[in-house]
Order: sequence, then structure tokens, then C-alpha cells
Amino acid sequence: MMQQFWEVCLSRFEQELPAQQYQTWIKGLRIGPSEDDSLAIVAPNRFVLQWVRERYLSRIEALGLEYFSQPLSVRLSLPEAGARTPAPAGTDDLAPAANTAAPEQPEKARVAALRADSTDSTRVAAPAILTRSAPGGGGERDRSRLNPGFTFDNLVTGRANELARAAAVQVAQNPGMSYNPIFIYGGVGLGKTHLVHALGNEVMRHNPDAVIRYVHADDYYADVVRAYQQKSFDAFKRYYRSLDVLLIDDIQFFNNKTRTQEEFFYAFNALTDAKKQIVITCDTYPKNIQGVEERLTTRFGWGLTVQIEPPELEMRVAILKKKAEMERVKVGEDVAFLIAKNIRSNVRELEGALKKVIAFAHFHTVPISLEVAREALKDLLGAHNRQITLEFIQKTVSDYYKIKVSEMYSKKRTRAIARPRQVAMFLAKELTPESYPAIGESFGGRDHTTVLHACRTIADLRLKDEVLNHDLHVLIQTLRK
Repeated sequence: MMQQFWEVCLSRFEQELPAQQYQTWIKGLRIGPSEDDSLAIVAPNRFVLQWVRERYLSRIEALGLEYFSQPLSVRLSLPEAGARTPAPAGTDDLAPAANTAAPEQPEKARVAALRADSTDSTRVAAPAILTRSAPGGGGERDRSRLNPGFTFDNLVTGRANELARAAAVQVAQNPGMSYNPIFIYGGVGLGKTHLVHALGNEVMRHNPDAVIRYVHADDYYADVVRAYQQKSFDAFKRYYRSLDVLLIDDIQFFNNKTRTQEEFFYAFNALTDAKKQIVITCDTYPKNIQGVEERLTTRFGWGLTVQIEPPELEMRVAILKKKAEMERVKVGEDVAFLIAKNIRSNVRELEGALKKVIAFAHFHTVPISLEVAREALKDLLGAHNRQITLEFIQKTVSDYYKIKVSEMYSKKRTRAIARPRQVAMFLAKELTPESYPAIGESFGGRDHTTVLHACRTIADLRLKDEVLNHDLHVLIQTLRK
């Protein structure tokens, strides 16, 4: 009976969760033996167990109540010692290939093959590790190429990156043991590089003797090129295969670089066989990388694949506040909201907009205010302008007061919902040509007299309530072109 119920659970979770979350957290769970009527779930490792307990256990219990018509006791556990651990979700049932060395080639053939490795030789990066003496000559952090300013402490966390951060922390605490490799993917400017540097810095904090190397994919390619040119390929292989932690950024730049992919393939096998940690970032899911061999993309999925998504509004505001704090400048909630509401794509654009506001205020010797921010960003905001519609007003007001848009249409009359709804009605009448009946219809089919009452109430209250007046000011500045 429990097996049948669990199959129902899997089906429901597969419908309710994004595919990547289902593959990562649910698919790898197994049903264990139970002596009573409880459901025994076996998780592949402690990290998955904790994540399921915190985020999915209540849903399993609710499904149990629905299925059995009575409360279901759920027990989570790890595999017993000696038992075969279920394969992590999303992995292939493969073992690392033997670490065979690349066949030797005549020098001319190797150089020719290398030249064919890329269609753009100008992409060779600045001198990397092979142009320096790796041992000695500078501190450990210099050799690791880690940025000490990127840590877990100053990484703003929200729904968009909480999974990736939690996994990175787990790996940093148990390099080579938890997930290998950990593959972090997401669009440009979402914080992938910050996260991998934070992981490396955390490993170094716990183990200063660890040999860590952060390298951009282009720099790795440049090292391969240089190794061939200088006939120092043995040194190249020895160095990369001696690392405790390899952090490789933007691996999509390996596309169509056949020789580089081959050398990384052998290095990958050597490091994973030795239980050394590999961390990879990319702008897309492993299977979707163009121009990279399948034998590599398959290996990328051996460990854990996690996504960083664009930050939600609250996280964007938090990022701006954090960056302002680091710059030692005071930025009000209204300014942060204005920027965050208009810039949604990535963290880099947010930081750029904030720096522009700070520079504008400094140049004009004025404190940062909503008006100053609008003036500093008028070109940028103009590019993001959109027609003021009733739907846009409802969404903006809902975001500002942290309620659901659906509550704008609901019959709920609690003050926490009714007041934002009245504010939205007031702004709809102020900023759009819509009639009272049309506005009422868009707020759940309300009568025009309800809208009229809301507009009069807010117009009266803004003269008495300083906080409400401030809210209206911020919202109008945000909504207007």
C-alpha cells in the first residue's frame, strides 16, 4: 500500500515542481521497510534528507491525509551502513573512465591540432599559471586566483539562489565528498562567479593548505595553448591534476575547442577519481551546451546540478541595500524599490544603476533621494517605461505592500489587504483614463461606488497620514514615465 501511495506522491510532485527540483530532490528518494503504518523514506544523503524535511515533508503528510483519509506518520532516514546508496537524481549510471593519458603526437601535429581548437585565437586570456612559478612567489590566495571579497556572508540570498547557495556551502564543508562535480548554471550577471569564489574562500578558511584554483574557461584554454607552445604539457597536466579544488567558470566557452575539451576530460577523470572537488559554472543546463562533447556533458551531471534564477523583487531590493551598505552610502527603501522595480534582469544591471545614482549625487553634492535617483536614471528608466495599465498598477502596489495580486480581486476586507486595494483604485483613477465602473470591474467586479469611496478615502487620508502620503509618492514616481 505504501508503495502505491509513494507512486502517487511522485506523480503529484512531478506535476507540481519544476523538472530540475523534482530530479534533484524527489526522484532519488526511496521507500524503506517499516514495521508500523508509517511511511519510511530513505534519502541518498544527509543534505537531501535535510532539504526534504524542511521543504517537502509537510506536502507528503498532506498527500497522505488526502490518500488515506487519516494522518500519516512519515519517517526520513539515511541508508544503513553498507547499503547501496540510491544514485543521485539526474546522474547517469556510469563510473569515471580510466585516467588514460592522451596519446602522444608529433609536435607539428599537436600544434596544428591546437590551432584548429578555436576559431578565434584572439580570445587567449592574460598570462595564467603556466607563465608563473606555481610554487612560492606570492600567497596562497594569489595562486588560487580567488577574490577575497566574495564570501557567503555578503551574498544576498533569496528564492532565486537559495538552493545553489545551500549546495555550495555543503560542498565547501565537504569538498570532494558531497557532490562532485557541482554544476551551477544561470544567465549572465546572476551571481554564479560570486558563489564559486565564496565556495573556494570557505574551503581555504577551513583548510589553508588546500590547493585551490579558480580559472575562467578562456584562461584554461590559454593554459593549454601555452603548454603546447612552450612544450611544457607535462607540467600543465601535473599542475591541474594536483589540485584539491578546481573552480572553472563559464565552461560554455569550451565550445568547439576539441583539444581543450579532451585535456579537461582527462583532468576531470583524474580529479574525480582522487575525490578532488570540481565546481563548474555555465550559462545553460549541461545537456544544452552547444559544441561540447557528450562524454563531458554526461560527466557534468554526475554530481549535483543547480540553477540560479533572476532575483525576485524583494531580493533585488535587498541586494541594492547590501551594495549601498558596502559603499558606505545611505539609500532609502523608496530609492531601492524604484531601481528594483524597473531593473529585473540581473544583479550587474542593479549594481550599475546604483553606482550611477551614487555618482550623480556625489557630483551634484546632494543626498540620495527619490527625485535624485529618477534624474540620474532617467535614460535607463525611459528604456524600461511601459504603458500604465490597471494590471501594472495592481502588480506594482501588490509588490510594494507584499501581498498577492489575486488579493486585489478577492472579497477579503482585512486592513492589510483592503488598504492596498484602495490605494491601487486611487492610483488607477489618478494615472489612467479608466472610468469608475471600468476600475471596479478590474478589481473583482466591484461596484463603481466602491471605487469612488476608495478614492475619497485615500485622498482624505493622505492629508493626515504621513506614511500613506509617502507610500503614494513612491508608487506614483515608480509608475509614471
